[in-house]
Amino acid sequence: MTTILCWDIDGTLLTTARAGIFALEDAAKELMGKSVDFSQLPTAGMTDRQIAANILKQGGMEPEQQKIDQLLDLYASYLPTSLPRRPGKVLEGVREILEQLKSRSDVLSILLTGNISKGAQAKLTYYGLDQYFTHGAFADVNQERRAIATEAVALATAIVGNLNLDRFFVIGDTPHDIDCCAAIRGKAIAVATGVYSLAELEEHNPWWAIPSLPTPEIFFEKVGL
Repeated sequence: MTTILCWDIDGTLLTTARAGIFALEDAAKELMGKSVDFSQLPTAGMTDRQIAANILKQGGMEPEQQKIDQLLDLYASYLPTSLPRRPGKVLEGVREILEQLKSRSDVLSILLTGNISKGAQAKLTYYGLDQYFTHGAFADVNQERRAIATEAVALATAIVGNLNLDRFFVIGDTPHDIDCCAAIRGKAIAVATGVYSLAELEEHNPWWAIPSLPTPEIFFEKVGL
């Protein structure tokens, strides 16, 4: 039975040090015709569609689907030039685990993220992680993370056939990741590499809560690989 590993991006695989805020500010300025400071905009655990809706409201616009799509298209176009403006990085343990997973035919790694697909691609490409992922569930259509998780299950089923949800893991850094995993009856691996502390994550009862991703050996032993 294939093991499914669903990976969140921001705060789990990598940190952009909030460089994406620059792209959001540029996109909002172009769409709304005025400068807006989003430096304090809450983003952790939120999907891009939710963030875009909040930006439109903050700018005095109705968060209609068409406007959300326009804002996110502009954001995606600005993101590649925004990422170098902050000292982001790939997070601890990530590259080592993904590198060893490349040769495993019994494991499918996919993305389960609140990013839109173009934004995810820009981030993974910039930080050199794009080679590890060919499939993912994104916020291109769905605003709620639970719906994106359901999409991830459908995607994995289409790729490998019947799933054993006891072998379906969601790896993320926020309570939203734990919640969406519970909704699909998977096993949540919570890493305290984002804005939430280990204690805060443990309050949401993940299957495994850790300060950061460990060595591949420890990770594989825990998930039964």
